Amino acid sequence: MIIKEIDKNELEKRIEKATELFKSGFNCSQSVFNAFSDLYGFDDDTALRISSSFGGGIGRMRQTCGAACGMFLLAGLEKGTSDASNSKGKADNYSLVQELAGEFKKRNGSLICAELLGLKKPEESCIPDERNDQYYKKRPCVEMVREAARIYYEYLINNIQ
Repeated sequence: MIIKEIDKNELEKRIEKATELFKSGFNCSQSVFNAFSDLYGFDDDTALRISSSFGGGIGRMRQTCGAACGMFLLAGLEKGTSDASNSKGKADNYSLVQELAGEFKKRNGSLICAELLGLKKPEESCIPDERNDQYYKKRPCVEMVREAARIYYEYLINNIQ
């Protein structure tokens, strides 16, 4: 674990930060990742760029939910390894990803963006939808962002030493 201590009240505010980032126009992955990435030494610009490709179910392909991908990027910062021969480090990271994924799926019913959106067929456009009141009414994305941030918050709270 990289993070040794953090104020729990400050950490809880990150759930709302993720939600506000999404409502301001950032994609789901950017919103979750950026809400916590400074804890690992990332500035906003770098964090937003790193996570930008994972929105819309990875590049708007409606595959793995971008909010979940944001959590998985954080898991890499938390438990990932930069040593190719570190099998234990890889296993620890994969274990955390699977734990986070399982909790996300339990709470939301799926990890797949298209399923979460109730889409019958894949969208074929790379153009993001306009963010307006109608967008937020018909899509569960704000809740997915909030839930992914909450899951990561809970992981941190339960594992800070």
